[in-house]
Amino acid sequence: MVRNVRAEWTGTLLVCGKCSKKLDGGFGPKGREPLGKALRRHLGLKKGRKAATGIVEVKCLGICPKGAVTVIDGADPHSWKLVAKGADLDEVVETLNLQPR
Repeated sequence: MVRNVRAEWTGTLLVCGKCSKKLDGGFGPKGREPLGKALRRHLGLKKGRKAATGIVEVKCLGICPKGAVTVIDGADPHSWKLVAKGADLDEVVETLNLQPR
C-alpha cells in the first residue's frame, strides 16, 4: 500500500553533508554555519514539509571538491553545482533560482 504525504515544497535542493562537514561551516553572516542551514535562515524557510523549498542534506554525492559544497537542484538534476566556501548567499539563491519568502 502506498500513501501520499502532502508537502508545501515548490522545489528541492540536495546539499552534500560530507562536503559541509569538511568545511566546518563556512557560510552565513559569521561564516560558521553549514550551507543548508545558512540557506534556510537566509530564505526564512519553515522546517520540514511546511517549508516553501525543501533543503535536504544527503550523505555524500561523490564529487568531494576542495573548499566547496556540492549541491543538486531537483528541478535541474543534470547540472550539479559547486558552492565555494564563503560564497555570497544572495548570489547562491539567484544562481539556484530559489525563491525567498
